[in-house]
Amino acid sequence: MTVRRIVLHALLAVTTAATAASPASATAFTLTSTAFTEGGLIPKVHECTSGGQTDPGRRNESPPLTWNGGPAGTRGYALVMRDLDNNNLIHWVIYDIPAGVTSLPQNVEHAYRPATPAGARQVYYRGSASLYGYQGPCSPWSVNTYQFTVHALDRAMLSELTSSSSTTTAARVISGASLGTAVLSGES
Repeated sequence: MTVRRIVLHALLAVTTAATAASPASATAFTLTSTAFTEGGLIPKVHECTSGGQTDPGRRNESPPLTWNGGPAGTRGYALVMRDLDNNNLIHWVIYDIPAGVTSLPQNVEHAYRPATPAGARQVYYRGSASLYGYQGPCSPWSVNTYQFTVHALDRAMLSELTSSSSTTTAARVISGASLGTAVLSGES
């Protein structure tokens, strides 16, 4: 065997091993919705009903969300929704979502401990509406971008959070426990 062939075989072996270990070969962590696509229009049913909004099409229902490809070691999930055009105002925080759960249904109950997903908890929204859980887009005079971020967490429970924790405190704790994120943005 010539030196050239030996070098080529060695390069091929190294390239094959590097490709097999490459993060690109792992499943990507993604977040999707059947209600809207990335950058698409969030349907009216998911918009807020507070602040004098009288359109019956607005029902303040959280959108259905599905994620997959969470990183190894994921012990739970949390989701944070922000209005990127309004100083990153946090509209929704749901956490302590069990690791085996990979979706949220449409219209998660407005409760500290919603029935679905079992075990999850939500932060109280103290804005134009005062409620636990989802507060939909409320941009009557402009089109804003809303970002949904699901966090894969290094623990199953965020025990330092309580029913009186603020959205900013919850977001900070979630970020500190995050192993990775998947993002979906929509316009409303």
